[in-house]
Amino acid sequence: MEEGLRPLDPIFLELGPLQIHWYGVIIGVGALLGLLLAVRESERRGLHKDTFVDVVLFAIPMAIIGARAYYVIFQWDYYSQNPGDIIKIWNGGLAIHGGLIAALITGAIFARVKKISFWKLADIAAPSIILGQAIGRWGNFINQEAHGGPVTREFLEGLLLPDFIVNQMYINGQYYHPTFLYESLWNLVGFIGLLLLRKANFRRGELFLTYVIWYSVGRFFIEGLRTDSLMLTEYLRVAQVISIVLVIIAVATLIYRRVAGYSKERYLDTSK
Repeated sequence: MEEGLRPLDPIFLELGPLQIHWYGVIIGVGALLGLLLAVRESERRGLHKDTFVDVVLFAIPMAIIGARAYYVIFQWDYYSQNPGDIIKIWNGGLAIHGGLIAALITGAIFARVKKISFWKLADIAAPSIILGQAIGRWGNFINQEAHGGPVTREFLEGLLLPDFIVNQMYINGQYYHPTFLYESLWNLVGFIGLLLLRKANFRRGELFLTYVIWYSVGRFFIEGLRTDSLMLTEYLRVAQVISIVLVIIAVATLIYRRVAGYSKERYLDTSK
């Protein structure tokens, strides 16, 4: 490592044998801010203020399990030989697509049980989800993971990045693309865009589908820069394949719901 450069300490707090990692703290902060945003918006849209608290109580644990299971499945060669590492989520290894799939299934079941429109819940949650993703990527930054290929320090300084980011991108004698930052900024722009689009009063479900399209397009291109991608084959990156599939499904669903007349309700409606 270059003289004077030290990676940031991944430990947030130590209480005897207990270690609290920045990775978990950052993800927790993202989840909390997303929840507060969803609770506030759900009341405006005619839902009980506790609706999203109840959703999160089920969805977050399932999302963590889904994100980890997804990652472990595509890294099974390693985890089959090191099963004790499966539970070590504080070292990273939470795949967002796995978490989203698990959370959506949980949300759909919750909506059916509570007799609330799933699409209404999804629309309200969309800005919260992408905000949580924007914040959560900084956990990857602390862990020095989810980075791209090699670059020079001059390249990073040319991006006008602060020194703490440039220095943290120096890993094992080499500087790397801060792809965590690219995705975080892409998601932040998406978050602002979704907040603005709320006022457009889209048909129910379309705000969430817009989120899926926006996130997937960005993830497809940013994933191509990464060096730690989960691979489907020697040349196919899992996240890129999933991103293409999600864009196709989201666009097809949006068109189908309009043509079939399943999206007559609007985002600003207060009905369940």
